[in-house]
Amino acid sequence: MKRIGLISGLIMIFALVTIPLQAKEPRGLMKPIAPLMIEHRLIERMVTVMEESVSEKKVNPALADRVLDFFMIYGDKVHHGKEEDILFAALAKKKLSPDHRKMLDTLLDEHVQARKKIAKLAEDREKYAKGNADTGASILITMNDLTVLYRKHIELEDRHFFIPSLGYFSKGEMDAMLNEMWEYDRNMIHVKYRDVVQKAGKTLK
Repeated sequence: MKRIGLISGLIMIFALVTIPLQAKEPRGLMKPIAPLMIEHRLIERMVTVMEESVSEKKVNPALADRVLDFFMIYGDKVHHGKEEDILFAALAKKKLSPDHRKMLDTLLDEHVQARKKIAKLAEDREKYAKGNADTGASILITMNDLTVLYRKHIELEDRHFFIPSLGYFSKGEMDAMLNEMWEYDRNMIHVKYRDVVQKAGKTLK
């Protein structure tokens, strides 16, 4: 597993050779897959935490809550959102090779699978909180399923799809996508906390 992480890291370095590490550095040096691959590293860290928890074979309710929040907001709305609404949407308009078209379809399907597993985890977590201890086993199974899915999903994107996908775009198109991603992230924080306030209001009622 550490070997896969090392390989992914090396590929990221190769792909993003001149990625700016400081906000003051010009964004033009970045590629539109850069934010996505950086996000993968954080997702991998959460996956590692989940793997360690599952190996203990005991439900950790607080961790389950954090996993749900992380994947619902960061994993899906932030990360998958940028992939689907920006990079994948742009690729869908291109004449992709059969292999790349198949990979794109696979990645989109895996996003759907991830959402279903998160929904299942949320359902079981709610039942567990109400005293249904039998859902504990299901929580652990679903968390394990998520770790397997995300390891495989990230490897496919980082090692086989992201870098070749850049070949379908001009520099101008890549710059436009990157700017769109910055704007997407900038708006996401407002969406997140609008939702927090909305839920707080419902709690009072």
